Amino acid sequence: MHITKHIIRSVHVQPSPRLSQVLGMFDVEQPEVSTQSWDVDLQLPEKWNIGVILGPSGSGKTTVARELFGQHFAADFGWSTTRSILDGFPANLSVKQVTDLLCSVGFSSPPAWVRPFACLSNGQQFRVNLARTLAQSIVDGQMKVVDEYSSVVDRTVAQIGSAAVARTVRKNNLQFIAVTCHYDVLDWLAADWVYDVLSGAGTPAKSKDLASAQDFSREGLRRLCHRPRIELEIVRTDRSAWPRFKPHHYLSAALNPSAACYVALVNDQPAAFTAVLPFPHPTHSGWREHRTVCLPDYQGVGIGNAMSEFVASLYRATGRPYTSTTSHPAMIHHRAKSPLWRMTRKPGLTGGGKRFSLMRKTAAIDRMTAGFEYVGYPRFAEARLFGVLPA
Repeated sequence: MHITKHIIRSVHVQPSPRLSQVLGMFDVEQPEVSTQSWDVDLQLPEKWNIGVILGPSGSGKTTVARELFGQHFAADFGWSTTRSILDGFPANLSVKQVTDLLCSVGFSSPPAWVRPFACLSNGQQFRVNLARTLAQSIVDGQMKVVDEYSSVVDRTVAQIGSAAVARTVRKNNLQFIAVTCHYDVLDWLAADWVYDVLSGAGTPAKSKDLASAQDFSREGLRRLCHRPRIELEIVRTDRSAWPRFKPHHYLSAALNPSAACYVALVNDQPAAFTAVLPFPHPTHSGWREHRTVCLPDYQGVGIGNAMSEFVASLYRATGRPYTSTTSHPAMIHHRAKSPLWRMTRKPGLTGGGKRFSLMRKTAAIDRMTAGFEYVGYPRFAEARLFGVLPA
């Protein structure tokens, strides 16, 4: 689809003493009419999921976006100040669909799901609004345009959140347009097309080199637009690291005193935490994953699962089984498909009773859980470096 359009915006400027004074100070002519114009030349791919309208502040990107796609702008959702964000999603979506959408955009913190929108951080609000926009797109089948995309959040949240939303848009075969002044999100969105307002031309090319693309096919674009790699530095630590992570764990915030603790760093900043406990048994003793938490700013791109699997591979090197029980839907979904895990118990409820009363905060008596054993490659060298095996 080829879009060419001449857009013009004019407004009469009313004279005033203050205006005249400033015009005289800077030797500027009196404008009778303020006029701006844009010549749009945009070639859309035959099939696409993600587009970007890009330009610095004041360049007219919102004007262009509204002229081309105005009927598809995301609505103001009018979030309640007293009700959970879960109640702000369309009534015809199931609870599972809502929680899956929240997880898919990297908002995977059930303790935060129960809060009203106004109680969330800017980064959390950004992701919730994205999830709500995608929910509406799923319901009505229409493309959605988000203005001022990622403008109110720090760049880490913007980039990792962009990777998460891009994955969700493509998984559901939706159409999503981001209107932004931030070039740093383009590689993370891996857009199918980009319209640069300053140049007045659009092309399905990589953001850093819009003019150099030769292969404009969908496959060619995929080769150009790869999401940047995220490098994790994993260190062994102690219980003092836990307070940063415990508000974001979806169960009890308690940490067993005998747990071995590990932290993943992204650009020297803590991003994820995993703790491991020994699992005593007369004949099949082994190890058990005790806690894994990924901080909200880093959710949605697989850091939590990567952290969990790296630590599991260390303990797999001991020759004893490494198991994990989880009720988190995103983690269950990942492990059920992964060759690194073997499901030992299908998702289901376990029995309650008085014997569980003292462990109610952590015992899986009222929620769906699944059990897994790590069967992936054992990392012998790394296990020695981390002190899991003798040096």
